[in-house]
Amino acid sequence: MRVCVIASGSKGNCTLVQTECANTLIDIGMSCGYIEKHLETLGIDPGSIKNIFITHPHVDHVAGLKVFIKKHNPTVYLTSKMYSELSETIDFTNYVLIEDDINIDDINVKAFKTSHDAIDSVGYIVKNKDKEFVYVTDTGYINNKYFKLLANKNMYVFESNHDVNMLMDNPNYPYQTKQRILSDRGHLSNKDSSFYLSKLVGDRTQHIVLAHLSEQNNDEALALNTLTDKIGNEYDIRIARQNEMTEMIEV
Repeated sequence: MRVCVIASGSKGNCTLVQTECANTLIDIGMSCGYIEKHLETLGIDPGSIKNIFITHPHVDHVAGLKVFIKKHNPTVYLTSKMYSELSETIDFTNYVLIEDDINIDDINVKAFKTSHDAIDSVGYIVKNKDKEFVYVTDTGYINNKYFKLLANKNMYVFESNHDVNMLMDNPNYPYQTKQRILSDRGHLSNKDSSFYLSKLVGDRTQHIVLAHLSEQNNDEALALNTLTDKIGNEYDIRIARQNEMTEMIEV
C-alpha cells in the first residue's frame, strides 16, 4: 500500500491510497482539474480511481466531487447523513452508505466517528494485507474509546491544525470563530495532536503526516517541534501542504 497526500489545508484536502488492485481517494476537496493534474503527475489515470471515501461534507473536502464522479464514475462511500446533505446538489449514481467495515478488492476500510461542526464526520482506518494506516482530520477531540482501535498502526495522517497562541493572537479571526476552532467540534491543535499521537504510536509505527495545518494560525516548524518534543525523532514525520503533494509513501 502506498499513500500520497495530494492536498491538505483549509482550502482543500485529498489523499490517494494505492494498492495492487485499486486506486482510492479519501476526500476530494480541490477542483476536479487539480486532482486530475496531480494524479497524472503520479502516473495515475484519473479514470482508474475506483473509490472515494468522504470524511464529512464541508466544501474543503468535497469541492471536486460533483465533477469528478460525473466524469469518472467511481463509487462514493459516505454516511447516510452526509448523503442526505450532499445529494441536494450532487447526483449520485454510484454510492455506498457506510454502515460497517467495508471490504473492497484488497483493502478493508473501517470508519470511526470524529467530532466536527458538520452534519456528520468520520475518520478512516485502511488496511491492506498486514499494513494499516489511520486518517484523522477535522475533529475537536478523539474519544478515548477509540484509542485501542487506532493504536499502533503503520502510518498516521493526522490533523495538527493550529497553534493555540497564534490563533488567539490573530486579529483577523473573530472571537466566535476562535471559540469554534478550539471547541470539541472544531480542530485539533498542535498540542492536541501530539498528545493523541503519543498515546497511539507503537512499535509498528513508521510514518506520520501532519495534516490540515492552518496557513494563518500555524507554522510547520512549530507543529513538527511540538510533536517531536512529545514522541521523539524515531519516526518518519512529514508535513502535508495545501498546494504541494507529499512523496508517495510506502506503508
